Amino acid sequence: MGLSFIFKKLALVAVTLTLTATSVATQTQPGCESSCGNISIPYPFGTGGDGCNISSNFFITCNTTFNPPKAFLTTNNFEILDISLDGYLRISESIGYDCYNKVGRTSYFDMWLILSKFPISHTRNKFTAIGCDTYAHVKDYNLGDTYSTGCLAFCDNIANVVKGSCSGVGCCQTAIPKGVRSYHVTFNSFNNHSNVLSFNPCSYGFVVEDGAYNFSISDLYDENFSDKEFPVILDWTVGNQTCAEAKMDQENYACKENSDCIDPENGPGYLCKCLDGFQGNPYLSQGCQDINECDTLKPCNGPCNNAPGSYNCSCPDGFEGDGLRNGTGCSPKVVMPHHQNFSVAVFALGIGISLLSSLLCSSWVYLGLKQRKLTKLKQQNFQQNGGILLREQLSKREECGETAKIFTAEELKNATNNYHDSRIVGRGGQGTVYKGILSDGRSVAIKKSIIGDQSQVQQFINEVIVLSQINHRNVVKLLGCCLETQVPLLVYEYARNGTLFHHLHNAAHASVISWEARLKIATEAAEALSYLHSAASPPIIHRDVKLTNILLDENYIAKVSDFGASRLVPSNKAQITTLVQGTLGYLDPEYFHTSQLTEKSDVYSFGVVLLELLTGLEAISFERPEHERNLSLYFVSVMKEERLLDIIDKRVLNDKSIEQLKEAANLARRCVRLKGEERPTMKEVASELGGLRTTQKHPWGIHDLPDEETEYLLHDSYGCGTSYDGSTSFSVGPDSMKNQVPFDIDGAR
Repeated sequence: MGLSFIFKKLALVAVTLTLTATSVATQTQPGCESSCGNISIPYPFGTGGDGCNISSNFFITCNTTFNPPKAFLTTNNFEILDISLDGYLRISESIGYDCYNKVGRTSYFDMWLILSKFPISHTRNKFTAIGCDTYAHVKDYNLGDTYSTGCLAFCDNIANVVKGSCSGVGCCQTAIPKGVRSYHVTFNSFNNHSNVLSFNPCSYGFVVEDGAYNFSISDLYDENFSDKEFPVILDWTVGNQTCAEAKMDQENYACKENSDCIDPENGPGYLCKCLDGFQGNPYLSQGCQDINECDTLKPCNGPCNNAPGSYNCSCPDGFEGDGLRNGTGCSPKVVMPHHQNFSVAVFALGIGISLLSSLLCSSWVYLGLKQRKLTKLKQQNFQQNGGILLREQLSKREECGETAKIFTAEELKNATNNYHDSRIVGRGGQGTVYKGILSDGRSVAIKKSIIGDQSQVQQFINEVIVLSQINHRNVVKLLGCCLETQVPLLVYEYARNGTLFHHLHNAAHASVISWEARLKIATEAAEALSYLHSAASPPIIHRDVKLTNILLDENYIAKVSDFGASRLVPSNKAQITTLVQGTLGYLDPEYFHTSQLTEKSDVYSFGVVLLELLTGLEAISFERPEHERNLSLYFVSVMKEERLLDIIDKRVLNDKSIEQLKEAANLARRCVRLKGEERPTMKEVASELGGLRTTQKHPWGIHDLPDEETEYLLHDSYGCGTSYDGSTSFSVGPDSMKNQVPFDIDGAR
């Protein structure tokens, strides 16, 4: 019986695969056109009106002025390349570009795409940027919160570019988020392509079907590349209801007989699908027709009886078996004397018991082997993820007191409800952060990084070692890690009030942070960085200071986070040469050009943070005019023109704070000087901000925390530890945590 079922399923799959897509897709309402040129138009789409399409969003215009005619989605006028009843629509879309010559910019096209109904598929498309001096940015305005992302593509020599590779050298790619129905592509060039004009005068950016574009080196200098169009996949659904809701409204329910409803991943709305054993168009009455497997497959040795959605085989008289051609088939029936029936029954019972016993034993052996295999895999992951090295490093610090804990995979799986989506509190280009609840009731942030190869293990261990040596009130506390999983996990203290970016730049957030609050946060963050640079031994350079890496705990105390990119600086080195990395807008221009990493790189990044606190503007925004896009450059030009009050955030500007704002602005200006040697140290920055705070007369609202001296709790300035010089890394700390409580500050404006 089991074999019969399996063969029936395999036969059904075979039938489905042999059916041509054209015969299915051409099913339309009676009297309606089934195609436009080479494009099949299946219902719920249609071209003729009068019930040929299910709604106006599905109306297709067939333009016969082309040869062959072309189909266009009327609501957006996009050319259609293909329509699939599986729920996707392929359209053709142009690209954005930004071109230069020796004089400057020659042409610029910031590509827009706006859809009224169908979202852009987040699983079938990639945002792609091409260029050797390029930052391409894609932004969506139709989500609850504005979404934006982008990628960098650089190269100074065409010989370094690899054909077919979009890893950042001449070409880069990133994913499109779920639910996007519009995007806007914009560009930025650091040097106007002046260093690469001979082989790359333009930047290009576009969304393209995953796998439909293969990067070619010639694309960097192809004069006609901007004229190209690429396929983009849209997800489509009918209605705006879930399946459960739609089935309750039978009058408007789109799925017809012999079909079922499916809730797609990229909703809202639902899809219809013919039941197993049927094929056709599930949106049409009698559209799902029974597959006659007896005729198409001829699966039986004997008589074959077709049934709705299935079939069954039988054997001729005098034969026995399941009748399947590929199963046991039919064999002559053996007739036994009556006196042998009892013996046969006993024998069959014995065989059955033996088989059952063997099955149980096999199951126990299988489960035991499987458990052993899982245990072995965990041990293998532990070793590959640097567990032995980490255990050695942490053991050397046990005598100094509390150290990071190594969690088991099972502990963190239980803490996050098996990493359920509802526990996600932040996402980034390098990983995801989950909120976890440990068995003792503590809330933690669990960082699941993306590590592409074993060469980055040392980078992961670097973050653990760096944070395990820091116990500072303004640095996010590392509680431990897990190395038993394929992707290593970090466990931090949970900062329930999210990131500073969320409070300062999220337009949907109701609170307004007063200047007193901003100055307190800036001072605490500066003290943490000053400690890392001056009091720690060896010094630690953070390398990715930005608003999203400054968290706020339940008392709104600032916590500097995300040390995946940090470096320990040996005492015999004043600077380190590394692969350039960081966040656009915060990246030290000197570091970008020289790759020489110094403590002044953190000073520049902190200066940008201070500018954001002063102005309320984002570090980089392609929605501002071109000369205002980079906040640090814009701020310096405003200061030169003595127009400081024009750029200060009006929400914090008043007669009582104006002098403090001016002093803080002068300090920020010194921090973002182009030459690192002209910038102050973080110790000087922290001292000046602390001095400004002493002139305050107003507390920080209802939270009114004491102005304590920073507690430097690192044991004997790392005296008990062993310095560890980790490698460069990309990481995502809990830097995108969603705010969970109102930022209710006394005197908020």
